[in-house]
Amino acid sequence: MKKLLLFFIVVLLTSACQQKKLGHSYMSDDGQLAIQLDLEYLPNPLVVSGEEGALFFDTESGRIWINDLPDNETWKDSSYFARWIRDDREIELSVEAADQHYNFSLRANPADDILKWGFGLSATSDEYFTGLFERTVDGNQKESWKEGIETAMNLRGEAVDMIIKPTLSLYTPFYLSSNNYGMFVEGTWPGHYDFCKSDPDLVQIAFEGPSFSSKIYTSTDPADIVKLHTLNSGPVLVPPKWAFQPWRWRDNHVYQDEYYDGTKVNAPYNSQLVEDILMMEAFDIPCGVYWVDRPWAKGYHGYADFEWDTDRFPNPEKMIDWLNSRDIRFMVWIAPWVVGDMQKTADEKGYSIPIKGPAGGVDPDSIALLDFTNPEACKWWQENGLEKLLKQGVAGFKLDRSEELVPETRDIFFADGRTSREVRNEYPVLYAKTVYESARKIHGDDFALLTRAGYTGSSRYTSFWGGDIGSPQEGLRTAIIALLRSSVIGFPIWGSDIGGYWQGDLDREVFARWLAFGCFSPIMEVGPTEDLAPWCMNSEPSYDEELIAIWRLYAKIHSNLADYSYELALNANKTGMPMARPLFLQFPDQKEAWDDWQTFMYGNDILVSAIWKKSVTSHKLYLPAGENWKDAWSDEGKVYEGGQWIDVATPMYKIPVFIREGSEIDPGNLQKLYEESLEIAKTKPDLTALEKEAF
Repeated sequence: MKKLLLFFIVVLLTSACQQKKLGHSYMSDDGQLAIQLDLEYLPNPLVVSGEEGALFFDTESGRIWINDLPDNETWKDSSYFARWIRDDREIELSVEAADQHYNFSLRANPADDILKWGFGLSATSDEYFTGLFERTVDGNQKESWKEGIETAMNLRGEAVDMIIKPTLSLYTPFYLSSNNYGMFVEGTWPGHYDFCKSDPDLVQIAFEGPSFSSKIYTSTDPADIVKLHTLNSGPVLVPPKWAFQPWRWRDNHVYQDEYYDGTKVNAPYNSQLVEDILMMEAFDIPCGVYWVDRPWAKGYHGYADFEWDTDRFPNPEKMIDWLNSRDIRFMVWIAPWVVGDMQKTADEKGYSIPIKGPAGGVDPDSIALLDFTNPEACKWWQENGLEKLLKQGVAGFKLDRSEELVPETRDIFFADGRTSREVRNEYPVLYAKTVYESARKIHGDDFALLTRAGYTGSSRYTSFWGGDIGSPQEGLRTAIIALLRSSVIGFPIWGSDIGGYWQGDLDREVFARWLAFGCFSPIMEVGPTEDLAPWCMNSEPSYDEELIAIWRLYAKIHSNLADYSYELALNANKTGMPMARPLFLQFPDQKEAWDDWQTFMYGNDILVSAIWKKSVTSHKLYLPAGENWKDAWSDEGKVYEGGQWIDVATPMYKIPVFIREGSEIDPGNLQKLYEESLEIAKTKPDLTALEKEAF
């Protein structure tokens, strides 16, 4: 009997010793407090530590480091708590296992005077970090396309302020580590990340606010982590299938007396819009969406009171009907402010908030920036602005400028009582939500929104484009990185201004490469192209047969992939898996998949390697192991075994495209399609005859 009792005691003690504890504290060899987190799937424990202690908080009196062992540590079920008592303040660090993630939080009582929390997480020498935002480097956006920049997807050695900046302005406080975890910080307060820049062994994180709350996702598959984050911040809004057809736009539409070739305009609608439509139809360039930027309305900024400038856009409702008859949806630019009579009303009724200062040529005295935390302001703007246009047939909006004029101080309060410092990052989300509600009210599911700025939650309401990316070759490089970084952080339906936006002269070779890359982006929107078109460029050849052919080639491919793209979008909504995927999301065990950032998957079946440098006639790319890859440009259907680097010829019109063997994707004969496009482009369309037939 005694032996049996002893056996049970040993079993119980052994079970207790084997019970996994999520964390414990200790003093490191250098005398610093460290807290070790033993989370599932991590190759190494995640250690919380810092410069002068494990963690800190700031008050107006200064910074307070926590650098001694907790007053008590407790373990309960799948949770860990460390508590300190300092100057009548209780401080707590907690880690709790939840469904498919861990909750990691810092809090104090009292906490009213706490301004910020911070800590560090251990990093290994080869650890790869990506996420947080769409731009390449932090700071002025032009830093992302300066010459000689080496940073790509990996943020190691970089520091990032988690506060939205113009105009590559998709941000979310989520990053992915190659060491099998991702961290997402909840809330909207600004923060700061330092990925081994100040200390090669630490990721240093600091966020404003009276408390800190985050989720840590762990998995041996980085795609699982990305999917969990995307679903947690979504689900992703899926636009209608027509949104996956090619788009066309110009920046400043004017009504001219003549078309590009001197032909007299007799059309009853905006001449540049008509020219685009008639020329694209003549060349057989698919187009499913046409939208116009500001100015389109009357008054200051061309955006007053949601009333059309009929000198610029005569017969707007009939114009929309004319486009619809050609199966082309029409969209228009909007901003989170009002001008004209609506500005006076907004200010008088308290629907506006103070403005940060001049930005992008906007005089702050000429606009009223809307307070989207005020339900009355939202309803008023929806009924007197958005819904008026939607009822006229406008199929959606380009949501611009929500990251530029919003104040970011603690002395300005929104209607819901929060300071502008806390609302700053969320403002684009509230803006998109307000527009989404009106679009759904009028059009049901048959609308599309394209937004420049976004934060956690934005993807529930809208799709996105990459802001005012510059036109040089490094701008295209930025766009490639932005697509893939946006996919990782939960913004999978994305496009860029093909050719760049006014930051330097439009280069024909960069434009050609951008058309190819844009084809394999979820949204393919061509413009603004200096308010011109490949049939009337500022550079020689003005009538550019080669560019017209390349545009047709990739518009055709993109159009043919519309069903495929739509299914990818539905899958992103359901599972969180992005449409465009860095190779490491599908092939994480292959080092080359982390190294070749220019090569990515478009869905499960299409591998693309984007080219951004000029004068590149041969390109090296990695074909992942475990699959065979069919060259989409090969007439003979040449197949390569995966697990090797290959060199392919890349004339200006050609982007390397490979189809996973066994896929049902049939791209057709791409070389023949290009040659056919070249032949069509040789004949200049007769606009007199086209206009007569159209009207």
